[in-house]
Amino acid sequence: MTQTHTARPDRPGRLPLYDDTAEAASGVVIDRYSTSFGLASRLLAKDTREHIRNVYALVRVADEVVDGPATEAGLDHVLARTVLDELEADTERAMALGFSVNPVVHAFARTARVTGFGAELTKPFFRSMRMDLERTEHDDASFAEYVHGSAEVVGLMCLRAFVYRAGRPTFDEAVLVDGARALGAAFQKVNFLRDLHADFEVLGRSYFPGVDIRSFDEATKDRLVADVRSDLDRAARTVRLLPADARNAVGLAHALFQELNDRIAATPADRLVTTRVRVPNAVKARLAAQVLAGGAPLRSRATHQRTGGAA
Repeated sequence: MTQTHTARPDRPGRLPLYDDTAEAASGVVIDRYSTSFGLASRLLAKDTREHIRNVYALVRVADEVVDGPATEAGLDHVLARTVLDELEADTERAMALGFSVNPVVHAFARTARVTGFGAELTKPFFRSMRMDLERTEHDDASFAEYVHGSAEVVGLMCLRAFVYRAGRPTFDEAVLVDGARALGAAFQKVNFLRDLHADFEVLGRSYFPGVDIRSFDEATKDRLVADVRSDLDRAARTVRLLPADARNAVGLAHALFQELNDRIAATPADRLVTTRVRVPNAVKARLAAQVLAGGAPLRSRATHQRTGGAA
């Protein structure tokens, strides 16, 4: 005999509470792991901010499977691959069904369902995460694939969160897509430059094709910094096309990574491979104030003064 269940009148629906709890969990992840993204996301409207945090929280959890914590917990690469596969399967199932017992996955799936993206963006992301378990060096083709999956598609997820309520745009959406991919790529490449030492010495990885930190020199650094500037400049041309509530947040994120790239450019190559360059909190606050006042630059500054990497 089939038994049916109906909601009791004294117990209202619990899904909104679970949604809110899941999104709060994602907010904690971002606040703990990324001061830059946390700061920029505060400039977004509440619902958009929640969507962006939901995206970055899942990205961070996947990173932790391949970037150290899973190994520290005792998982070898085979088990880490299994955990990552399970995370992807849970994510796809949650996007289809609207529920996961993992709060971070549940929040991400809610964002995907509301804003209108799916496995066309999550599959490349998880494919890039697997590459971290399978290879320690890249050629040009694998590097492009890795950056696309680990960063460009994340930019596209965020773009969906920015524009999903805007209806059909009056501008060429392909321009926004190009800008979102460029900004995601710039963020990833800056992080690679900042983490040269940790990636090589701790994780045994070398992301940039043909780059060996044991022979890292000024010419190599300048070439990589210029590539990031090119991506940032492509992205800058599209910021003003975003919906109003997203412009300041994306503009601040752009300004923060522009500042970080300029500081990397000003750090001698031999120091860059032994230290992690950062943007001081006071500078972050100044950039935030400039963005809110409409005065933060949206073009990379060709800064070459040596600062010794002070951060």
